[in-house]
Amino acid sequence: MFTSVLNSAEGSLAIQNGVLCSLVSLTLGFLIAFIYGFQGACSKNFMMTLVMLPVLVQMVIMLVNGNLGTSVAVLGAFSLVRFRSVPGTSKEMAVIFFAMAVGLATGTGFLSFAAVMTFVVGIVFLVLEKSRFGEWRQERKDLRITIAEHLDYTEIFDDIFQKYTSKSCLQKVKTTNLGSMYELDYHITLKDIRKEKEMLDAIRCRNGNLTVICGRRATMQEEL
Repeated sequence: MFTSVLNSAEGSLAIQNGVLCSLVSLTLGFLIAFIYGFQGACSKNFMMTLVMLPVLVQMVIMLVNGNLGTSVAVLGAFSLVRFRSVPGTSKEMAVIFFAMAVGLATGTGFLSFAAVMTFVVGIVFLVLEKSRFGEWRQERKDLRITIAEHLDYTEIFDDIFQKYTSKSCLQKVKTTNLGSMYELDYHITLKDIRKEKEMLDAIRCRNGNLTVICGRRATMQEEL
């Protein structure tokens, strides 16, 4: 059974308990940052945020200390804060919420609970990150093809797409090179990723060896 290390008496906080909760919050913040950093490259600013979030949330919870009036005042103060950074991915939002939840636990004195949940959630995060959970079995791609202006782009590659893709959709057409060429943007889903080069070679034969660009879908970046 998890118990709080804080004194339940309202308006009182022992110095040693406050320091202990802060040290645990910082330690767990470093652990969360290390776990997230293990998945790949990330900015220093974001890593610092993950380290500091638990102790900052813990400080707010300790200051509120169950007082309704203080809670409303803190809520009003935080409502004035507006984030002007670029939108984060769903993974970044989840790990930020994770760090805040740890700060809530340490702020109420449940240090052992915070440590156990940090360990459990961290292990689950690493397992999901290193596994193929949630990945598409078929590879979705963005395909950009340049063709000469005299070619009819409406059905020029249909037979190739029928052979190599399970789904293809023409997204937009743009003129380029002073109107002497067209750029065709497709969303495609390959039947077999190993035949991507074979498909590109067939397209190059069809478009006169002009530029062909194939890459990962922009929507695969885990945004909400």
